[in-house]
Amino acid sequence: MSKKRSGGGLTGTQQAAKFLGVSVLAGAVLAGIAMPAAGVLGLAAKGTVKGFDEIPANLKRPPLSQRTTILDADGEQIASVYSRDRTVVPLQDISPYMQKAIVAIEDSRFYEHGAIDLKGVLRALNKNATSGGVAEGASTLTQQYVKNVFVEEAGDDPAKFAEATQQTLGRKIQELKYAIQVEEELGKKKILENYLNITFFGQQAYGVEAASKRYFSKRAKDLALEEAALLAGLVQSPSRYDPVNDSEEARKRRNVVLQRMADVGDITRAEADRAKAAEVKLKVSRPKNGCITAVNGAGFFCDYVYKSFLNNPAFGKTREERVKIWNRGGLTIRTTLDPQAQASAQESIKDHIYQSDKVATAVTMVEPGTGKILAMAQSHPYGFQKNETQINYSVDRKDGGSAYGFPVGSTFKPFVTAAFVEAGRPLSQVYPSPYSMPYPSSIPACDGKIWTNDRQDVLENENTSEVGPYDLKEAMELSVNTYFVEMIDDIGLCPVVDLVDKMGVVQGNGGKIPAAPSPLTLGSTGMSPLTMANAYATFANRGVYCTPTAISSIRTADGKDLRVPKSSCERAMTERTADTVNTLLSGVVSDAGTGSLAGLGSRPNAGKTGTTDGRKNAWFVGYTPNLSSAVWVGAPTQQVEMFNISIGGNWYPKVYGGEVPGPIWRDAMSGALDGRDAPDFTKVSIPDRKAQRPGGNGNDGDTDSGSDGGFGQGTGDGKPGDQEPIPGISVPENGIAGSDGDTGGDGSGSDGGWGEGDGDGEGGLNGGWD
Repeated sequence: MSKKRSGGGLTGTQQAAKFLGVSVLAGAVLAGIAMPAAGVLGLAAKGTVKGFDEIPANLKRPPLSQRTTILDADGEQIASVYSRDRTVVPLQDISPYMQKAIVAIEDSRFYEHGAIDLKGVLRALNKNATSGGVAEGASTLTQQYVKNVFVEEAGDDPAKFAEATQQTLGRKIQELKYAIQVEEELGKKKILENYLNITFFGQQAYGVEAASKRYFSKRAKDLALEEAALLAGLVQSPSRYDPVNDSEEARKRRNVVLQRMADVGDITRAEADRAKAAEVKLKVSRPKNGCITAVNGAGFFCDYVYKSFLNNPAFGKTREERVKIWNRGGLTIRTTLDPQAQASAQESIKDHIYQSDKVATAVTMVEPGTGKILAMAQSHPYGFQKNETQINYSVDRKDGGSAYGFPVGSTFKPFVTAAFVEAGRPLSQVYPSPYSMPYPSSIPACDGKIWTNDRQDVLENENTSEVGPYDLKEAMELSVNTYFVEMIDDIGLCPVVDLVDKMGVVQGNGGKIPAAPSPLTLGSTGMSPLTMANAYATFANRGVYCTPTAISSIRTADGKDLRVPKSSCERAMTERTADTVNTLLSGVVSDAGTGSLAGLGSRPNAGKTGTTDGRKNAWFVGYTPNLSSAVWVGAPTQQVEMFNISIGGNWYPKVYGGEVPGPIWRDAMSGALDGRDAPDFTKVSIPDRKAQRPGGNGNDGDTDSGSDGGFGQGTGDGKPGDQEPIPGISVPENGIAGSDGDTGGDGSGSDGGWGEGDGDGEGGLNGGWD
């Protein structure tokens, strides 16, 4: 054949041969490396050796990416997540058959040569030259290991992967120099161990342990001869010899490996023949990766743990660094998830709301005094199918939740009350509380500003029978809207703003609560169940707020413990204020209150109902001294008004916070607290001047209608108003569920944001709620 290509010059094979020939003659690679004998040192030419020595040889071997295991508070596995499915094992935990098979088929002279196999190189060069192409390679296991290190370092970056696998002479020379370094530093057994742990075996399995479990559902140390030979045969081409998709091709390749093992004396001919005759018997374990595999419906909690890791500078200075640590994996993350609480939340949801219902629910539980998130569940499971989602309704947008959260209605009133008590106002306070009234003409806000009712907006109570005067106790039990607007007119907006800031109360998009009467009394702003459950935990904890936390500890693959930030606790209000709110909200769950269907019977408990204008959202947020929980019910798209609606197989003319979320809360809390202590609240004496009023409490009594802050005037029956939003408060069009504008069905958005619409581009809010 011609020694030159048609365009002139040497072929790539001939260039490589020329380089290696020169290197051999110069002694650059033969000097105690390519050949064990030292007699070739005299062949070295100083200039050539110096040039080779100047090539960098500082191969960095980062920890291999492995699976990360996420555990609940009891140490039981919730889920396994990984960028690459790998479990690193020592050589003694790998079957001797596997060790011999991989050496026999990939580098049978592995224990005889140095970093390169000179004999193999010359044989390959000769064969390739006579065939006119690349018919045979000559890379040793050490060189293959070095190349795999480059590939591992590249990760999922296409440009870096292309660079790591490019077939250039310069890359081969660099690999050779690194291989020399590795041989000197590690030795043969460690190189073999590293190779078997880094190599890709197909079917998403990296390393022999993962491969053994994937194809045979057993540990690598338990592989039989024919199984080890099959795995060793995969390395050359995992897709071509994939036994799952082509067992016959895999069998042929396996038998080649067995024959090679017999040829080199690793097994007898008889052993090889028996193994060749065996059928390819697989026991495949499908990959189980990611939060979608989480048990007990904990997929959203799992995702919250992931987002918390990426968002917290404690785990790396930059987000890029934190992503790299997460993808490297090998972590054991113990979380705060309580399996009893999680199971109870899931069971309660199942009993009350169907996955196929027009509306959904989310339940979040937090431990007062520690900030530990004990449960996080919802009726739309974590997934990609119909009536599934990846939006976590329980959390804020930055943590994978909806874009703006969900309006909380009257569940905001306890915050106003706490600010009122903190301001030193009497618990005997009585306000006229008419059925209907204009918002105050002006109310002092923060920084010397004044909120003014320029449009003369009006608010109403839920029912015409709700006519004052009312005192504080009865107003809270019946959730009288006008009473609490008169309250905020009395104390001003700033005390409420300051208090909710201390209690971690923010909008679902992370913004502060607008300083206007409707958001600060009637809960017209969107928030997440986690925010509400954790804020109410402050009342249960007698006024001390603790930041929410989901991660208890993190241990790396090499047994080191990462520093995990603990919950930070600070006093937000006096004990007396918290005790007052606890006493008031205990009345809400009594027979006289709007939350009577949520009561826990003999166990001390407290809570508040909330239903927003148009019946688009219904809430119950409540607590005992040792557990706080928030339940939201509504359509994530905010397009469903809950009138004449079937939920969980039951028909509801109107949905109230105490009627649907209340029983969900009751059953979830009962199961979560079963067998646990039942401490009591510290009660305070609150004057009670209840007046008998015709018509009773008018069902729930907690629907918040009004027009302040951009929300329509109510009609007294809970239906949305028709006034235009007023200046100062803006509601994004199509803005509730979904982040970054994603609508029209579940779909992934940018990192940390998922969008969900109703399939026709109408995701989000069309206004008119409060």
